[in-house]
Amino acid sequence: MADGSDYPARQGTNRSAANAATIDLSEARRRNTPELITFQRRELDLILRIYGRMVAEGHWRDYAIDHLRDRAIFSAFRRTSEVPLYRIEKDPSRARKQGAFAIISAAGLVLKRGHELEIVLKYFDKAPRLVR
Repeated sequence: MADGSDYPARQGTNRSAANAATIDLSEARRRNTPELITFQRRELDLILRIYGRMVAEGHWRDYAIDHLRDRAIFSAFRRTSEVPLYRIEKDPSRARKQGAFAIISAAGLVLKRGHELEIVLKYFDKAPRLVR
């Protein structure tokens, strides 16, 4: 009885153990989950330059950055507890049609949209005024 003839399942486990492969779970998750959309360093530099100017003028006081699966959002607030005054969005799915970058107001209106962030951010440049 101890010759192993009563245990035919053992032979099958040796074959399945040879065919089994170990999988690193973090690598599998990384492959299965899409990359988050983020602002590149140059883009963030342009946005923070505008933010700094608006803070110095007293218009904005806080900001938030959200990196989502479909877009990246920079939100500018007058106060932390309020809704954002402006949202600067990067949406690569619109890159070919309307442009990946957009400035959206607190009411949800698209104020400016374009392919290049530097041109879109000119929305915040003041028009020269006549001083008497």
